[in-house]
Amino acid sequence: MKGVWKLTFVCISIVFLGCKTDKNATEKMTQSQAAKKKQVVYQVFPRLFGNTNTNKKPWGTLEENGVGKFSDFSKEALKEIKDLGVTYIWYTGVPHHGVITDYSEFGISNDDPDIFKGRAGSPYAVKDYYNVNPDLAENPEKRLEEFQNLIQRTHAAGLKLLIDIVPNHVARNYEGKSTPKGSEPFGATDNTLVEYERNNNFYYVPDAEFKVPNWENGYLPLGGDANVLSDGKYEEIPAKWTGNGSRSPQPNMNDWYETVKINYGVRPDGSYDFDRLPDGYDSKSYNEHYQFWSDKDVPSSWKKFKNIALYWLEMGVDGFRYDMAEMVPVEFWSYMNSHIKMKNADAFLLAEVYQPGLYREYLHKGKMDYLYDKVELYDSLKHIMQGHGWTDHIPKVQEGLQDIEHNMLHFLENHDEQRIASPDFAGSAEKGKPAMVVSATISTSPTMLYFGQEVGEAGKEDAGFGKPTRTSIFDYIGVPAHQRWLNDRKFDGGQLFEEEKNLRDYYKRLLNFTVNSDALMGEYADIHYYNREHTDNYNHRVLSFVRWSADERLIVVSNFDADKEYSFELKIPNELIQKWNLKDGEYSLEDVLYGNENLLKVNEGIGKIQIELKGLESFIFQLN
Repeated sequence: MKGVWKLTFVCISIVFLGCKTDKNATEKMTQSQAAKKKQVVYQVFPRLFGNTNTNKKPWGTLEENGVGKFSDFSKEALKEIKDLGVTYIWYTGVPHHGVITDYSEFGISNDDPDIFKGRAGSPYAVKDYYNVNPDLAENPEKRLEEFQNLIQRTHAAGLKLLIDIVPNHVARNYEGKSTPKGSEPFGATDNTLVEYERNNNFYYVPDAEFKVPNWENGYLPLGGDANVLSDGKYEEIPAKWTGNGSRSPQPNMNDWYETVKINYGVRPDGSYDFDRLPDGYDSKSYNEHYQFWSDKDVPSSWKKFKNIALYWLEMGVDGFRYDMAEMVPVEFWSYMNSHIKMKNADAFLLAEVYQPGLYREYLHKGKMDYLYDKVELYDSLKHIMQGHGWTDHIPKVQEGLQDIEHNMLHFLENHDEQRIASPDFAGSAEKGKPAMVVSATISTSPTMLYFGQEVGEAGKEDAGFGKPTRTSIFDYIGVPAHQRWLNDRKFDGGQLFEEEKNLRDYYKRLLNFTVNSDALMGEYADIHYYNREHTDNYNHRVLSFVRWSADERLIVVSNFDADKEYSFELKIPNELIQKWNLKDGEYSLEDVLYGNENLLKVNEGIGKIQIELKGLESFIFQLN
């Protein structure tokens, strides 16, 4: 392995300062983008956030296990979230998805457990895009008004907000009862006699009746609890394609059987039934994309989702998180996002795209602002936290993404991923500390935090559908570590254990620094490989890099080992010393996290810092 990393170092050293933020990419930013500080997105499930009920019955009802409400995001709660260092809240699970709780007295039809996951329902099986989840309202009849009040409180707290839009699929029993006059719900006028028609919203299996999946491994809807609709049947004639693309009238239980796939004018053979973007549109503005589509006839589903997005923007939502965006044609995103940007140029558009080969297409042609940096940075950091990954991989990730580094949102947890503290991930929230420093400081991109991460939530609860290690998104459940911070809705951490208080303080210090730093929106350079070559006792469990702007210079160094301390003389190469216009001499350093002081000694054009790193310790040294 030693020979391999030495060879890699030779390659890296040739392009050493080329690993900074790419000049061409920077020039593509608008002036307003370039002037902004780092953004921090706090992802939270309103259903779970304010729930103080500590009962943990698997498949428990709303009455048994409790539920959070929009009203739990009080002025005090939002202030604490803002003070954590947050700039955006992503309220997950807001659009009205199917739920098993009976709301028929409010004119809401009951949902069939045979085509839903969990008792609280999947937030990604939306049943009515023009209304909100009745679970989240004190008065379900006024649920939309209560959400509008939450928008106002969020903005009053100095925060912006995102909600989900899930264009690839909708709930199998989509109704759209709140669809405005003059518009139609999805599928309302579909020709159901054919598999495909351009302006159908769904795909069909003609002459076939939908059948509920065959349940395996002892699974039963609601864990076997009685429900009048839970009879192994659901009437759907003809059957529709399932959300993940299954064309069987009886999808597998591992398919997304609770959803049906949206038709965007992609024929069953995969060919496109709409205009394609001409060559060169990857470098054109959203205004030019908007003009391109202004005289084009587009499929019905495009118009419906565009209208949905504009509806929520008009209400005051500041942006969207798009589920599984890569399963929808990039031309639709060009159409949708250019319409959004024409209404609100600052709208925050975040998408799931997990194929690196598609990143640039969905950013440049699809006019996305940000994509998850999942299979590059997140996966690399996860392996390092688990003990089998090498930090040597991180500079290579940054090098490969240098032209789009600003657009790759960083995270260590979200609703799809395991909790850091779960045994199947790292088994300790402390092991996330160096990774969080790296994730939050290595690029100009936004950082995302999943609620409960900052207090070390472990996701141990068996809530019903699915298994522990992830906080359930399908069932009513409490989130124990978060509930201790909630402290009966005092939002003061009064019940937190000492280590949980310390962890939250760590996140708060780090995030508040990132959203105020000029350097973190400036240049980047790797010094890891230089130190691998030139520094004794520096190895693949340590990582170092530098960030700088005209007014601020930072040196970041992290130890990913929990049980090993490191002592070494960190070196800053001559190219960087020249870049910073430093002369031979001594320069004071201060760690922005806890105020530790150190010295940078420059001799013959090489900088040296004596580093003493404890297990899982990081320093963000600011050059004075």
